[in-house]
Amino acid sequence: MNNLPKLIRRFTGILLLSFVLLVFANFAILAFLMAWQSPSVTDSPYNVAIQTGKAFQISESGYTLQEDISTQLKKQNIWAFVVDNDTLQIVWKTENVPDTIPANYSLSDIADLSVGYLDGYPTYTGETENGIVVLGYPKDSFWKHTRASWNYNFFAHLPQIVFIVLAVNIAVILLIYVIANMKFLKPVKPITKGIQDLSIGEPVHIPEKGLLSDISANINRTSNILQEQRQQLRKKETARANWIAGVSHDIRTPLSMVMGYAGQLKDDTNLTDEERHKAEVIVKQSKRMQNLINDLNLASKLEYNMQPINPAKQNLIAIVRQVVVDFINMDIEDKYPIEWQTDEVLTVCPVNADKDLLKRAVSNLIQNSINHNEQGCKIYIGVTVDDDCCTIIVSDDGVGATDELIEKLNKTPHYMLCDENTTEQRHGLGLLIVKQIVSAHGGRTDIEHSSYGGFSVKLTLPILA
Repeated sequence: MNNLPKLIRRFTGILLLSFVLLVFANFAILAFLMAWQSPSVTDSPYNVAIQTGKAFQISESGYTLQEDISTQLKKQNIWAFVVDNDTLQIVWKTENVPDTIPANYSLSDIADLSVGYLDGYPTYTGETENGIVVLGYPKDSFWKHTRASWNYNFFAHLPQIVFIVLAVNIAVILLIYVIANMKFLKPVKPITKGIQDLSIGEPVHIPEKGLLSDISANINRTSNILQEQRQQLRKKETARANWIAGVSHDIRTPLSMVMGYAGQLKDDTNLTDEERHKAEVIVKQSKRMQNLINDLNLASKLEYNMQPINPAKQNLIAIVRQVVVDFINMDIEDKYPIEWQTDEVLTVCPVNADKDLLKRAVSNLIQNSINHNEQGCKIYIGVTVDDDCCTIIVSDDGVGATDELIEKLNKTPHYMLCDENTTEQRHGLGLLIVKQIVSAHGGRTDIEHSSYGGFSVKLTLPILA
């Protein structure tokens, strides 16, 4: 793909841009939180302490605090007192000064409370005439470190703040990804749909533009190649079907003449027994050729959907029983006796099927047992119903088939793929026609060993609701 380096450069640039934007975003969030949590300049504890010190008035009765500053302190639940410079004793205090606050202070005590805490209360100092004023804030209001003051709620809600920052980072990453890759992701949808259509043989044309234009062009070329191959294959299949139909038609006339003359010779009393036997063999093999031609023609029509199927509601048991009766009547020598193994209670099994094609399928199975057991065999035929399905079972106690042959018959996908051994009789075309007929009716064919030691085929069709 020629655009691969371009894609790599694009994604690398997006990654670098994401890092830069995230750094700026985090700085902006940090600045906002600091501005939101930190008090304003006028509300700073240090400024409040300085303003309070300046708001004192000294008279003969002692220190007096201006009313507006006193109201502000009460509103914020701040207590205050004044320590005299000379005696280092409290000479004035508010009413809400805790009882645990001492009345006398040393220089070291003043130093400690000016930068830290007094009995757990964050304290701030301001200068007043002949002394210092000490303001005590509620215990959970500020966290002090040197001269820095932080809102206590910031640290109390630090886990939530970290979570919010992470969530914002993730949102920013997703936003950058979506915006930056919108043009890249836009052609992905038609490409995906094109691949899906390509898998089912539909013609595909995808606009060849954007970063994925090479992929779109390759898919379009592949679609054109597949469509051309499909047309060529359709022409070949049509030609093959027409050729088979034409050959079948052309062979029927001379074959009928051969069978007719051979039949006359077989019945001619002027010929010797050996000559009549040869004529009988010609009739028999000609009949077999005729059946093979009919099978080949039918298989070709079923393969290319040229055989009309006229489904209607049918009683499958009646169809199978009729075929069995026909074969019993033809077996004059009783060389191939048929045993009916259907439960007497089961008299009706409705299916949606073409009666003639189903009769052909069952006839092929019975004839298959006859063709491959010249010494004779017993044939077992039954119909069962289970799980909304009707199953026809045709078995025999003849020579059967090898495991390899049965596996091959079950997996053979096409009537042209038969047993390559032409020197022996084959379970081939007749069974494949059966599979095609059953498949055309939405059913399933299972070829296996018979419980009687021979060959067995099961035809399963859905019951008509």
